[in-house]
Amino acid sequence: MPLTPLDIHNKEFNKGFRGYDEDEVNEFLDQVIKDYELVLREKRELEERLNEMNERLGHFVNIEETLNKSIIIAQEAGEEVKRNAQKEAKLIIKEAEKNADRIVNESLSKARKIALEIEDLKKQSKVFRTRFKMLIEAQLDMLNTDDWDHLLEYEVDATELKIHEEEDSLA
Repeated sequence: MPLTPLDIHNKEFNKGFRGYDEDEVNEFLDQVIKDYELVLREKRELEERLNEMNERLGHFVNIEETLNKSIIIAQEAGEEVKRNAQKEAKLIIKEAEKNADRIVNESLSKARKIALEIEDLKKQSKVFRTRFKMLIEAQLDMLNTDDWDHLLEYEVDATELKIHEEEDSLA
């Protein structure tokens, strides 16, 4: 058990023949008590500071552990987000490719349909042109016949027409 200032103060020495000067010894002991009390007080203060520092260190260790866990969780979450984003990107690309294929196929189908319609319209225009040409040629043939000349040679008496008109109005 460590020595206390009170132990030093209460210590009594046996007096022997030709011993030390009692006042000098008591003065020295008083100085030792003061210094010892000072050392004990400093020791207590240092122990308190040490305890306080240990508590703070424990607090910072807890914070460090929490931060490390948070960093690990954040890294894992970041990796998960990255994986999900890559999966989503792949799905979007597949969907876009599928839509692009569908659009291309629809466009090709429409282009084929339009090409067929164009061919059909070309055929119809050729048929129309041929029929129209035949109609015009038939009309020209009719105009070029001698029947027109024969009609121009035919004479009608205007007096006969008046008689026919009166008969028709009387009837």
